[in-house]
Amino acid sequence: MGTLYICATPIGNLEDASYRLIRILNEVDLIACEDTRRTQILLKHYQINKPTISYFQHNQRSREDVLLERLKRGESIALVSDAGVPGISDPGHLLIERAWNEGIGVEVIPGPSALISALVVSGLDTSSFVFEGFLPSRAGQRRKELQRLAQEERTIVLYESPRRLLSLLQDMLAVWGNRRVAVARELTKVHEEVKRGLISEVISYYEEFPPRGEITVVVEGYKKEGSPDLDQICKEVLQLMEQGVGKKEALSQKAREYSVKKSDLYNRILKM
Repeated sequence: MGTLYICATPIGNLEDASYRLIRILNEVDLIACEDTRRTQILLKHYQINKPTISYFQHNQRSREDVLLERLKRGESIALVSDAGVPGISDPGHLLIERAWNEGIGVEVIPGPSALISALVVSGLDTSSFVFEGFLPSRAGQRRKELQRLAQEERTIVLYESPRRLLSLLQDMLAVWGNRRVAVARELTKVHEEVKRGLISEVISYYEEFPPRGEITVVVEGYKKEGSPDLDQICKEVLQLMEQGVGKKEALSQKAREYSVKKSDLYNRILKM
């Protein structure tokens, strides 16, 4: 049996390719690509000369039989998407599942991810989050999904195309109200941009400056009426510390007072 390598590739800046990724791409017998033309840009940059085969949404079923047969013959295959980690809103998870079921070795080569990069740069709560990928393109179905997520308390991460971004934000405002949001665009690329603010503010910005490129949207989760404002509690913690109260004691005191997790306060203070 060969090995199927799930390879995370740069989401923009080619310098984000790891040494291990380059080594694996040089060693495998075949590279399965979402788009062979896109992958060739990376391969040429690192002078990697390996055969490629297309593996994308509309041919994945027929390609899987071919790839699995070659893996069973002892060949090793690298699975890559156009950018980021295969299987995350990209083809890959069906092939990976079948490889496991056939007893074929599967290894992951970790690396860049638009999902994680946008989440951590957003400045929103990262202690727990939910990833919903692309919401439906039709307005009615999209609003139905937004209604389903209306009381989701975790931070919500979405992918969206530039031509539908404004429609998505407008639907969010109508269904969820005016929450904090961060729109990360063209991450790691020359024109990288992270626009933060209330949903209404971000809508006004993109009405004036129409978006382009790859987009990830990060939105704060639902806050129950009367739930404590972590930012305000953190300010009170800092005030106690300025008055001479030790950090641990200040955190413990305010965590008890507002019935929140001390770790949540600590993480939010680090961001502040």
